[in-house]
Amino acid sequence: MTEEIDPKRTALLTIDLQNDFLHPKGAYGRAGQTSDLISALPSRIKPLATALRAKGGTYISAQFTLVPGPEEEPLIAPHLKKLRPFLGKGDFAPGAFGHALVDDLAPADYTVEKVAYSAFYQTRLEYILRALEIDTIIVGGIVTNGGVASTVRDAHLRNIHTVLLSDGCAAFNPDVHDATLISLGSITPIVTCSEMLEALS
Repeated sequence: MTEEIDPKRTALLTIDLQNDFLHPKGAYGRAGQTSDLISALPSRIKPLATALRAKGGTYISAQFTLVPGPEEEPLIAPHLKKLRPFLGKGDFAPGAFGHALVDDLAPADYTVEKVAYSAFYQTRLEYILRALEIDTIIVGGIVTNGGVASTVRDAHLRNIHTVLLSDGCAAFNPDVHDATLISLGSITPIVTCSEMLEALS
């Protein structure tokens, strides 16, 4: 990595690294929807979060949220319910165990609840970045072709510089992960977690 990063104007932003996605007792774990590639992400990203904070940077966690509706049934998009029929009451609900950031990374400096793929869509993320005068975000999390890609593209539209962690994000299908990295390469630098750590040091 050749570009210089000002840590004090930089945030690490992780997407959806929550118990309901990663913990065996979370919604996806109970449904048998697991991935070793995804499970490995928190331990790979943690040293980067520690290093960035030590240099005066910020760690923001964006967390997928299913807002409880009538009788606590989640307000869930029809396409998502079709894709993930196992999601139900209490899953990804604010304040619940499954909604929380995984222990390896908790606590974040700021938490953003998101109801769709992008961490910018109808959230307070952009407000936080502008208020802290952050102009660069280092992005990791899941899934590469969903929340990660949507967030990177939305940052690009807002003239917020991104750096995407190639091994700090993952998808359930490795081929889809690889194809998405190729696609995003036109709008963001893509580096490994170790390269980013070296740049910060």
